Amino acid sequence: MRSVAWLERLAPHAARNLDLRLGDLIASEPDRFSSTALRVGPLMASFARQRIDAPAMAALLEVARERRVEDAITALFEGETVNRSEQRPALHMALRSDLGSGANARAAHAQAREAQQAMARLVDALRASEVTDLVNVGIGGSDLGPRLVLEALRELDPGRFRVHFLSTVDGHAASQLLRQLDPARTAAVLVSKTFTTQETLLNAQVLRRWMGTTDRLYAVTAHGDRALAHGIAPERLLPMWDWVGGRYSLWSSVGLVVAAALGMESFERLLAGAAQMDAHVRHAPIHSNLAVRHALVAVWNRNALGYDSQAVLPYDVRLARLPAYLQQLVMESLGKSVTQDGEQVPCATGPVIWGGAGTDVQHSFFQSLHQGTDAVPMDFIGVVRPDHGEPLQHRVLLANLLAQAEAFANGAPGVDAQRAYPGNRPSTMILLDAITPESLGALIALYEHSVFVQAAIWNINPFDQWGVELGKRLAADLAAAFDAPDTVSDPVTRALLGELRRKPPA
Repeated sequence: MRSVAWLERLAPHAARNLDLRLGDLIASEPDRFSSTALRVGPLMASFARQRIDAPAMAALLEVARERRVEDAITALFEGETVNRSEQRPALHMALRSDLGSGANARAAHAQAREAQQAMARLVDALRASEVTDLVNVGIGGSDLGPRLVLEALRELDPGRFRVHFLSTVDGHAASQLLRQLDPARTAAVLVSKTFTTQETLLNAQVLRRWMGTTDRLYAVTAHGDRALAHGIAPERLLPMWDWVGGRYSLWSSVGLVVAAALGMESFERLLAGAAQMDAHVRHAPIHSNLAVRHALVAVWNRNALGYDSQAVLPYDVRLARLPAYLQQLVMESLGKSVTQDGEQVPCATGPVIWGGAGTDVQHSFFQSLHQGTDAVPMDFIGVVRPDHGEPLQHRVLLANLLAQAEAFANGAPGVDAQRAYPGNRPSTMILLDAITPESLGALIALYEHSVFVQAAIWNINPFDQWGVELGKRLAADLAAAFDAPDTVSDPVTRALLGELRRKPPA
């Protein structure tokens, strides 16, 4: 890779910080916790245990200024064409706030408000019906967001509906799900921005055949004409727009099952929490901007310290879906090797995102995190106030959260090398006052804006996803090639097709 001027300026700071022990760094800065902590509404984040001393952070802030991060944030909110490969704005913030004064932003917010009113009418109709089960049919951003929110906010669910999710094209999933349901009391929401997504349309066919009617089929799409052609009635159709990427679409009509299950008020509170983070990111200067700080730490870990993965560790079972949600958000957005200008990126970009919830993962992969050869930066996420009546269990859960973060940072000597903990593993601590629609909205929006700032520094486009297209095109061709394997040009694929044809389903 060619040299990068801003990264070269970070090199001396990286060398110094690589030689520092986190325990020594913290001891040398008595106010390190308060000086590295930032709060936005119901969310606080501390970066005290990241391997970044004050001069290195100052250098990172200079990088943010040089890379014109503040201008990029303004362009994003105002509806400028930040998705340059598709010549579109990215206006998911307009679904939840009116902070943009540009014509595109104002128009998008007006459309979003109109769609929310239509969604509220559908929610009322569903709640007044005899439907007992809702099936959300979608994949990627059409699945992960609503699923995360409903799992995180399950304490608010009054139980009016049982909500199910059908994403994979694997027929076992549909078969197992439908055995639990009554077709006369089930409604399905087909969620696809293009309404050409193969998995969603195939599952829709299965549901239509099983239900024997389209009367309880709903659709959320940017291509309503295609949904109408599949028998969806206009009154059961909600819009998406080209200016909302799938992984940013939770805040749109994609949240229909969330609003139906929890109520429109809870959905609007989710939007309000995200809007609070939007306002902070839009107006806070970069030195006190939480999303900018989170992004700069990620860039530092990836480019200056050379870490190639990032663990997300929520200590609350209700956030167990968050690592999977962030896998798509971060890796689909930042998994790019070409700049906005079509040139090869001259430095490493997005890390591999993985993780899991609470004390369960302490008994699976924490061994590797503590004593493995590769250090992995971590985001710990804790919740101050639970929604259950077992204070001792919550105290023990939080004790584990604090203990693991401390152990990763400080390590400990052992009676021999195998029992020693090297420590010096960096982490960020994020604390939510409680899990509410507002705090969850703020948390998700924080990660969205952090991703955007990282992309601005690397000059990559976080709003396209061309990398997923090739495999999808090949799969469409190969589905037909099962009947004509000799037409396949790749010799290994052709041989594998022969193996599959020799072992037909029983």
